[in-house]
Amino acid sequence: MLSQKARYALRALVELARAEGAQVTSGELAARADAPRKFLEAILLELTRNRIVVSRRGKFGGYTLARPPAEISFAEVIRVIDGPLALAPCVSRLSFRKCEDCPDLATCALREALLKARDATSEVLEGYSLAHAASSTGGEIFHLG
Repeated sequence: MLSQKARYALRALVELARAEGAQVTSGELAARADAPRKFLEAILLELTRNRIVVSRRGKFGGYTLARPPAEISFAEVIRVIDGPLALAPCVSRLSFRKCEDCPDLATCALREALLKARDATSEVLEGYSLAHAASSTGGEIFHLG
């Protein structure tokens, strides 16, 4: 599951993409992303450190994207905020490690499915940028019933 922190980060970044290069204050971003301001400010600091956003201080300060929205993928943002996309460390391409309770990687009955899930997730999220999201209408809505 995507963390609430990652959802706030993505929402704020989509709002920056929609701003088309104009600076947006943390207060305005918090309102647009429906996120708690102090929590979002901590997230924005993390995104600044990872060169996804640029911050400017002062009376006319605010945040802008560090690169064009088409060059910032959902996968990059999620990795910065939540870490690897993989469901288990043994299938992570960037943070690989053997699972603590796994007796043998070569014979693990779970690993093949987890690798396929990781690859499919990565393919979608690497290919989906902030530019896509900024122009999106929201996608399919599921109804309970």
